[in-house]
Amino acid sequence: MQNEGQHLARYAAEASGLRSLNSSFCIPHSAFASPPSASTSQTQPHTESPRAVSTHPVVLAITGASGAPYGVRLLEVLAAHGVPTWLLVSAHGWRLLEEECGIEGEPALRTATGGEWHSVHVFDDKDRGAAPASGSARTRGMVVCPCSMGTVAAIAHGTSRSLIERAADVTLKERRPLLLVPRETPLSLIHMRNLTLAAEAGATILPAAPGFYHRPQAVRELVDFIVQRVLDQLGLEIALVKRWGGE
Repeated sequence: MQNEGQHLARYAAEASGLRSLNSSFCIPHSAFASPPSASTSQTQPHTESPRAVSTHPVVLAITGASGAPYGVRLLEVLAAHGVPTWLLVSAHGWRLLEEECGIEGEPALRTATGGEWHSVHVFDDKDRGAAPASGSARTRGMVVCPCSMGTVAAIAHGTSRSLIERAADVTLKERRPLLLVPRETPLSLIHMRNLTLAAEAGATILPAAPGFYHRPQAVRELVDFIVQRVLDQLGLEIALVKRWGGE
C-alpha cells in the first residue's frame, strides 16, 4: 500500500508539471478572437447567401454579324426585367444596327429597347481597360449576340484586340458562361474549326436557328425563340415562349 501511494504521488507530480509546461506554449484565444460584446450572446439574424440572389451583370456584346434583332430583343428583355447589363457594341455592330433595325446611335437603341436603362451600363469597345476587361470584376457571364465569324476567330485564338474580345477571353479564363450566337450560313471549314476551338475552351455555341414546333406567326416569335434559349443558358427565370411539353 505504501508503494502504491508513492506511485500515485509521483504521477500527480508529473501531471502537474506537464500542465505547467503546456500552459507556457498556449496562445490565448483572445489573441485571435474579437473582444466579447453585449450582442455576442444574442442570436444573430439570418443573412441570405450572396449566391441566392445574383446582382452580377450580364455582359452583352453586339458585333457585326447579321442578326441584329436578336441582340436588340435580348437587350430589351434584360432592361425590362432590371437585369444588370454591361453593353458593348463594336463599330461594325453599330453599322449593323442601323442597316437591319434602323437604329443609329445609343439614344435610338435606348428608345428601341423600351427606354428603361437604369440597369444598363454602356462601355466603349475601344476601351480595353474598362471593367469587363478584368477577371476581378465579377459577372454572371457573357453573350455575344449576334456573333460574327471574325469575333469567333478572335475569341478562339485569344487575340483580345478590343474590349469585346478581351471580355470574352476573361469570361473563359474565369470559367464563366460564354454564349456565342452566330447566324452565319453556310459555314466554312475555318468557321467550324474556330467554333470548335471556342467550344473546347468552354464557350457555348448557340446558333441563331429558331425552331418551328410552336407554330410562330410573326418574326418576333422566331426572335424570342432564340432569346429564350440565351436567357435559359444564363439561368434567368424569364419566360418569353411556350415550352415544349410533349403533347
